[in-house]
Amino acid sequence: MSERQKTKNAADVPYQAMMSALPHPIILVDREGFVAAANDMAQIFFQSSASVLSRQSLSDLLPFGSPVLALVDQARVRLAPVNEYRIDISNPRIGADKVVDVYAAPVPDRTGSVSVMLQERSIADKMDRQLTHRDSARSVTGLAAMLGHEVKNPLSGIRGAAQLLESSVSDEDRALTQLITQETDRIVRLIDRMEIFSDQRPVEREGVNIHVVLDRVKQLAKAEFGDRVRIVEQYDPSLPSVFANQDQLVQVFLNLVKNASEAIIDVPDPEIVLTTAFRPGIRIQVPGSTEKTSLPLEICVKDNGAGIPKELEDCLFDPFVTSKTNGSGLGLALVAKLIGDHGGVIEFDGSGRQTIFRVMLPTSSSEQL
Repeated sequence: MSERQKTKNAADVPYQAMMSALPHPIILVDREGFVAAANDMAQIFFQSSASVLSRQSLSDLLPFGSPVLALVDQARVRLAPVNEYRIDISNPRIGADKVVDVYAAPVPDRTGSVSVMLQERSIADKMDRQLTHRDSARSVTGLAAMLGHEVKNPLSGIRGAAQLLESSVSDEDRALTQLITQETDRIVRLIDRMEIFSDQRPVEREGVNIHVVLDRVKQLAKAEFGDRVRIVEQYDPSLPSVFANQDQLVQVFLNLVKNASEAIIDVPDPEIVLTTAFRPGIRIQVPGSTEKTSLPLEICVKDNGAGIPKELEDCLFDPFVTSKTNGSGLGLALVAKLIGDHGGVIEFDGSGRQTIFRVMLPTSSSEQL
């Protein structure tokens, strides 16, 4: 029996089970450079079954001369873990835009074998952007509080004075006083929207059925734009409850559905797809806590519109950023704040044929993973 076969046999059931429980692609490379084992995520990533992968070397799976090969050799020689960030391993087999962080470590009791974990940068970058979104939403908090105290009071005086003048001026000047009143009202409405950001009270949460929330959103959306837009539901009925404030979730998903409906106003067959799924393995550290929270509940709002302009993608959730002519740029910033207050994550994906807003949330505390 060859050394490679011995190493392959050594990849016993407990080791395989442990690898399959992890959320990133992991392969075990033997001393000859062949794949001895692969977890479920690796099979998905390389689009091959474990039996197919086991007949190939690591070099067969990667571009010619990939830095990953040198990294594996380095871990094998040093007998110590090594890692490298942002390695492009794109090839026809696994597709384009495959940029990963690579973690390679020698495996005890398996001489010459190295465990290789790949973390797709797209996921890591989205998590980084999510934390930036939270910071951006919080950055407007102080401004909102200041505007509420320092601007609304003078505006009330200006509006009152304009109303008094309206009764004693000519018809021509009366139009100007009415303009002052209308514009002060518009500014107050904008400040009222911003004041939501300054609300730092803890969110009152309980177990909520996400499908009840989405049904309510669908009813409200239908009342607004009728049958002009088709709403498709693709739900997992077995989902546990989400740990959330129901009213705030209605506000979040109603904002996302309204945005989607506006994005497909000129599309021949406008369609919004609402999906729910259970995705174990997503964990994130919530600000103010040292523990990581599991976010297995995934809710997506998809539309078949033209998409978001590329130049706005990286700052889409920042306050005052909008592609709408008359938009305030606070809608998605508010969505990011509310999802962040729930300890969740919101992502934007415009790489395919659909525009997708993906929200990941924790389960109810009684069912927390």
